[in-house]
Amino acid sequence: MGEHITKTVSSEHEHSTFLSHLLSDIKALEYMLNHQLIESGIARIGAEQEFCLVDDSFRPSDKAVEILHSINDSHFTTELAKYNLEINLDPEVLEANCFKVMEVKLLDLLALAGNHAQKFDNKILLTGILPTISKNTLEYHYLTPIPRYYALNERMKELRGDDFSLHLKGVDELTIKHSSVLFEACNTSFQMHLQVDPENFADSYNWSQAIAGPVLAACTNSPLLLGRELWSENRIALFQQSIDTRSSSYALKDQLARVSFGQKWVKDSIVNIYKEDISRFPIILTKEIQENSENLVKQGKIPKLEALNLHSGTIYKWNRACYGAAGGKAHVRIENRYIPAGPNVKDEMANFVFWAGLMLSQDGKYRNIAAKMDFKDAKSNFLKAARYGKESILIWDNKHWNAPDLILKVLLPLAKSGLKKLKINEQDISDYLTIIEKRVKGTSGSQWIINNYRKLNGTYKKDDSLVKLCECTFEHQQKNIPIHRWPDCKLKLKFSVSSTIEHIMSTQLITVRAKDSAQLALSIMNWNNIHHMPVDDGRGKLMGLLTYRHISKLNTPDIDSARVADIMVEEVISITPNTPIKEAIEIMKKNEFGCLPVIEHEELVGIVTIKDVTPFD
Repeated sequence: MGEHITKTVSSEHEHSTFLSHLLSDIKALEYMLNHQLIESGIARIGAEQEFCLVDDSFRPSDKAVEILHSINDSHFTTELAKYNLEINLDPEVLEANCFKVMEVKLLDLLALAGNHAQKFDNKILLTGILPTISKNTLEYHYLTPIPRYYALNERMKELRGDDFSLHLKGVDELTIKHSSVLFEACNTSFQMHLQVDPENFADSYNWSQAIAGPVLAACTNSPLLLGRELWSENRIALFQQSIDTRSSSYALKDQLARVSFGQKWVKDSIVNIYKEDISRFPIILTKEIQENSENLVKQGKIPKLEALNLHSGTIYKWNRACYGAAGGKAHVRIENRYIPAGPNVKDEMANFVFWAGLMLSQDGKYRNIAAKMDFKDAKSNFLKAARYGKESILIWDNKHWNAPDLILKVLLPLAKSGLKKLKINEQDISDYLTIIEKRVKGTSGSQWIINNYRKLNGTYKKDDSLVKLCECTFEHQQKNIPIHRWPDCKLKLKFSVSSTIEHIMSTQLITVRAKDSAQLALSIMNWNNIHHMPVDDGRGKLMGLLTYRHISKLNTPDIDSARVADIMVEEVISITPNTPIKEAIEIMKKNEFGCLPVIEHEELVGIVTIKDVTPFD
């Protein structure tokens, strides 16, 4: 998430001062490009590993800050939510066994994090979207208590002018409104960096866009959100919608989202990307900057371009252009942000080798890809891959390919040739690319998750299945074996009395209205084999509760003439999704209730019955 010491724009003076530094950074960058002051002729790789923290019940933790302090290692930093942390890996020169070296270092850092997490009865989990994230864990109190995150949340809401809305549709459908940016925290990724020569940046960046769809198709690992089966890689749609600052209106306007694939090929140089972003996206965050970068560069010093990097950090391209300065040298790189975390380190590194190999293979036929491929084909490929994973039909060389054939017949050979050009260890090339081959021929991360979730759902309640899925994922990750070799989940389930009602309540509700006939209500109950039915006003507000016991006391003539309003219970005791299961059990026993409606923000969101809580009693 970048800089921590930031704040929202609170005055015209602050805005003007920061904008001045932003424009100065553009001029400084142009000066460095024109005078060959940006490093060229060497390639380096880097990575950022985001990961989830879960408690003993495999639910999101709130211990990120405490665990970070316990780790006390500069490689680690916070993320938006209290159940995420990030590892920033040291750069490696792209040569010989650099990928194997990075894998070993990443495993060591994850082991370090795991050891410190255990002190707080936590575990670490690599997954694109944690299956057990719930509505409760997306509330404001799960926001990491750091000024940058508060400022980001405040400014995003201000720009939006309303609560954020989500609408995702796949096998299932999710429509919900939320009041903070925390839905963005559902996303955890393995972000890959590749340093490129500045003179070839535009062509390299365009190539990264062209290959994004097929690469993503091979790497999807995030098909679930709040227990719903949606896209094969939900992060793509979720990230855009969770921090979408665009407002809707009756006017037809073309507004760009701050999270996007882009709208066109890049021309000339990296500077044009930054100019486009400054032109289209308002400043969200500022910070105090001491020195003018244009003056620094003309004094022979290499500036950090702090304003430019901060502004760029609030615009979330799936392929992001990056500028960096270290050791008296400046460089430019491409950051791949669309690859999910997990399902394990071995698979992540295989993804990295596949992507880097393709990036290095751009020559001859694929040089100047912007002149040979329609940008909308590249964007369409990316969106189809996010929706359907390796079941996608993609456009390549103006032909339609199913994703596995394109990857196996065209892209894997290309990646292999690109890696060989830089003399990467041949055994490493074979080992990592074979993982991609086996995964494409076999089971992807998304497919394994969906297959196991459906099997579990055939026996257990939804929440139990999600917990089980996380437990099983954790066990397999400890072995660091690729996803195509993972067996199905077979462990016994564990029930947690510390869980809340949110985890067990039924949300697919069947309701009636007060004006409906009792006969209709009885019929619906019989058809669906249910004994309790909420009565609402048609807009989600609870009006009463109807039970089979009340209806069964009526004689046939009475049923024919009665309305639901005549027999429903109007004084209803309800609970919230955050009510502990133990407390709900006590309420039901004390009052001899068979069910309890669940209310949130004065709206009926679920119902819990005696049958639901029996395993916890």
